[in-house]
Amino acid sequence: MNLHHVRRLLTLVSVVGACTPFTTAADETAAAPGSIEHPVVVTASREPEDAAEALMPVIVIDRDAIEQSLAPDIADLLRFHAGIDIARAGGPGQQTSLFIRGANSDQTVVLVDGVRINPGTLGTPAIQNIAPELVDHIEVVKGPMSTLYGTDAIGGVINVITRRPDGDELQALVGYGRYDTRQAFASGQYGGQAGSVSLSANYLDSTGFPTLVGSNQDRGYRDDSVNFAARTTLDGVDLGARAWHASGTTQYAEDILTPLDQNFDTSAYAVDASGLLMDHWRTRVMVSQAVDDVRQVQLDLYATPPADDFAITHRETVDWQNDIDLGAQQLTVGGFAWQEHAQTLSFGTAFDVNTYSDTWYVQDRAMVGQQRVQAAVGYTHNSVFGDHLTWNAEYGYGPRAGTLLTAGWGTAFRAPDTTDLYGYGGNPALRPESSRNLELGLRQQLGTHQLLTVAAFDNRIDDLIEFVDLPTPPTFGQEQNVDRARIRGVEASWEWEYDGWRARLEGSRQDPQDLVDGSELLRRARDSATLALARKLGSSEYSANVLAVGERMDINYPSDVRLGGYTLVDLAARFALSPGLSLQARLENALDKQYSLVYGYNTMRRSLMVSMRYQYH
Repeated sequence: MNLHHVRRLLTLVSVVGACTPFTTAADETAAAPGSIEHPVVVTASREPEDAAEALMPVIVIDRDAIEQSLAPDIADLLRFHAGIDIARAGGPGQQTSLFIRGANSDQTVVLVDGVRINPGTLGTPAIQNIAPELVDHIEVVKGPMSTLYGTDAIGGVINVITRRPDGDELQALVGYGRYDTRQAFASGQYGGQAGSVSLSANYLDSTGFPTLVGSNQDRGYRDDSVNFAARTTLDGVDLGARAWHASGTTQYAEDILTPLDQNFDTSAYAVDASGLLMDHWRTRVMVSQAVDDVRQVQLDLYATPPADDFAITHRETVDWQNDIDLGAQQLTVGGFAWQEHAQTLSFGTAFDVNTYSDTWYVQDRAMVGQQRVQAAVGYTHNSVFGDHLTWNAEYGYGPRAGTLLTAGWGTAFRAPDTTDLYGYGGNPALRPESSRNLELGLRQQLGTHQLLTVAAFDNRIDDLIEFVDLPTPPTFGQEQNVDRARIRGVEASWEWEYDGWRARLEGSRQDPQDLVDGSELLRRARDSATLALARKLGSSEYSANVLAVGERMDINYPSDVRLGGYTLVDLAARFALSPGLSLQARLENALDKQYSLVYGYNTMRRSLMVSMRYQYH
């Protein structure tokens, strides 16, 4: 694929919007079958709000899209949205990096039910281990979010909301596909006056394919996941408990002498209580724990004595939030504090570190006539680097029904992780990376069936941490705050729903630039576009997803290499065989495109997955 094809898709977004007649306010409010539904989101402001009214850019991937996709992990769901790049070193289950609007892969916060799963050892969360079958929906907020979520939220926040109890339901799925991929899923939930409870489990096992170009040794993956949720009300207080756990093995590469494997164990547990202190004041407390435990299955010969490498993070968090309704204003005041224990052995370097951090924030949302304002300030104290202040300010103006003009300006930061500080070449004197982002946007409802969104952004990141070569031993290099980056871009999307049809077209054009040497930031495409089309015909449903990505730079020693652009087509179908029983099929990479996300690593070729799903209400 060349840039001409990508630009044609980007142009189509604006042409569709320009050629669609705008309707009156009366048409906007008229009920119509197939009109676009706006989901409720929480992540953008920590309070429930209509996604179409959020002043921050928001993406919601709902349960229907997840269920139809048969995707092996959430990275395959996220990549079909413009402005989100992924880099995967091989097939499903392999190390996956995520780039939102060109920000680094460790500059995005990933939450599972509001619990941060970014490890303290390396900031990149293991999104490849989150099974979509356990997920109800995914909320993605683009832009600086450190004011409300603390460190790492330079690119944005991804909140994975797992399945919640909603009435009585039993569901099961079995599937088989190429690369000897086997899947089994079961879920049950119950709801009554006393409360509700749900339990889900997913098994995924694949022989896989060679991760390295030129290799003939298949490298597999196994993921056993379980999710539990329960809620009840006692004396006017809402009580909840959640647990998500994933464990398994990744055969991630091979060297000259022996295969390389790793065992992983990732989990997020939480209990919460919420209730009214006054008629207009609701408070909520959540206590959570996140665990990220990765152990290599081979000896580190640099260690004394030799031992298996490992990277382990335990983080306990207390989160307190207060939502105060003042009529035309909604005030949110709160904070969260965590104690983090990180242990690592890698290439002969070991550390065992405890870190404490607390963040406090206040946010005010106000509506005056056709104008909306959202402002927040956050203060973080960290036991390693000290104090850091961030803020956000968003403004929205609706000159007429169905139109929202937005402007936003905000800051964010990423604290150096323990590997940056104490790992090989670590530097305890590192400062946090910081960013300043400016954004302008338009959200335009086109009748009852279409929505057009356009956004332009400019994000400047300072004090980026890089490994710098040193001429003298013992380390020959050290992590230092030496880099600066600037990422400018424009995004556009068009959504349409009518009479059983659903369509979504998105495009992104960005310039991720290293300001020190003028080079492109690695593994981020300048141009990308996606098209999703779905059609319901009676009891059957058909869908197609197209992803077009331009060229990217990647790491290659002694000089970097440019990866070619590519176009992927995924096809899916669902057929109802009887009430509650359906047959699903997904054809991934239908054009059998050979492409690379990471230089020197293979990607999945044409692959068919067939599943049988049973659902009982």
